[in-house]
Amino acid sequence: MSAINISGLPLFIGVDLGWYGKPSGLAMLRWVDHHLRLCEITRIQEPHEILDWIEENAGTGTAVIAVDAPTIIRNQGSIRPAERALNAQFRRFHAGCHPANLARPFAKYVLEFSNALEAMGFRFKPEVAAMEPGRFQIEVHPHAASVNLFGLPRIVKYKRGRREQRAKELNRFRKLLLEHLSKSEPAVRNLSLPIVPKKGSTKAVEDQLDAILCAYIAAHWWYWGQARNTIFGDVESGFIVVPNPNSAPTLTFPASRVPVADGP
Repeated sequence: MSAINISGLPLFIGVDLGWYGKPSGLAMLRWVDHHLRLCEITRIQEPHEILDWIEENAGTGTAVIAVDAPTIIRNQGSIRPAERALNAQFRRFHAGCHPANLARPFAKYVLEFSNALEAMGFRFKPEVAAMEPGRFQIEVHPHAASVNLFGLPRIVKYKRGRREQRAKELNRFRKLLLEHLSKSEPAVRNLSLPIVPKKGSTKAVEDQLDAILCAYIAAHWWYWGQARNTIFGDVESGFIVVPNPNSAPTLTFPASRVPVADGP
């Protein structure tokens, strides 16, 4: 899908970051006529090419990049406060986070990525006003977001298991995106999504659908600010944004006040 080049309009980029050098899913939504339009979906492997794609498409105006990967890691070991807080709320939905710390092998790679975005002008700011202008990067967790956005009792389990089961669940996830994002606020109009293949690997489609959800989380965060998003953690130790569309204004969860939860 080729990009829609409309300068000056807010845009939202979702990055399903492929850890350990694996391909990353990328998607871009743009705010046009009071709704969102999907402008581009792609999948890129090389980190410098991912950053080149972002720089080429992000323009110079208001933009939010939502990354499905840790973007701030200060702790040498254990679990980040944001993950502990999110797990306390979402483990029962099977939507907990894996722990991130500086001892993990992926830490160097993901921090290089978020630092490169910061060098491009995408700053960390967990708490924003609705439709605040600026250029921001946020960390997101699509499983937790899907629970809240789609009203799920459990996450859609398309990442593990036999190929047939993963394809079935991925088709279910695709259907949820089509049904809910067109009716949500903000809404995505005329959404066209890649088809899950009947044979062979489903990973490319999985990465792209995840990226679309990440881009939508970015747009939801910008559109509603703190009114309908929950921010777990803080800018010092790392924060994760999760849409909370049916809520009144939400609270930031200070890490030190939330009970410790195990990983997912």
